Amino acid sequence: MPDHLRAVVLLATFASLRWGEIAALRRMDVDADAGTVSVRQAQVELDTGELLIGPPKSRAGVRTVALPRSILPALREHLDKYTGPEQTALVFTGKRGGNLRRANFRRATRWGDAVAEIGAPGLHFHDLRHTGNMLAADTGASLRDLMERLGHDSVRAAMIYQHKSAGGNRAIANAIDAEINNADQDGDGSTGALARTG
Repeated sequence: MPDHLRAVVLLATFASLRWGEIAALRRMDVDADAGTVSVRQAQVELDTGELLIGPPKSRAGVRTVALPRSILPALREHLDKYTGPEQTALVFTGKRGGNLRRANFRRATRWGDAVAEIGAPGLHFHDLRHTGNMLAADTGASLRDLMERLGHDSVRAAMIYQHKSAGGNRAIANAIDAEINNADQDGDGSTGALARTG
């Protein structure tokens, strides 16, 4: 992945952002210190090639998404190297400094070759968001939290991820395990929490 486009992939995957949301991001939308990205606008490319920038298609699309700490260094590096200092500067740009277009992104990243090289031939850019949505659902997040994070105004849309995810149930079990393992050990090797239940 070219260095100047790596953060596009990270935001699509680990913040579950849509292509149009990423392409419309301005410096003022990214707070690397707080670890958040605010979606205020979206870019739509018409069949004619015309770009439209405006609010996301639904009210729920306007949101602030918390970012995993592990992607913040790459995001900070991108802002330092590739984003203008003005608060209104586009975070991601095309070769000449204008809006990043989907076709230019695919060409610059050699997308088809890149996904084949990692053993995922046929992977579409939107699949990154799908992966992020599944990761969010796997945390055991509530339906309301998922809807807010993913920018869904439909319960039905968010429930697709909640139902597809067996990980939510696993996350609950893992959290219970952590509580048990963190409890003081009794002399017989059983935890205090287990001893209290017996």
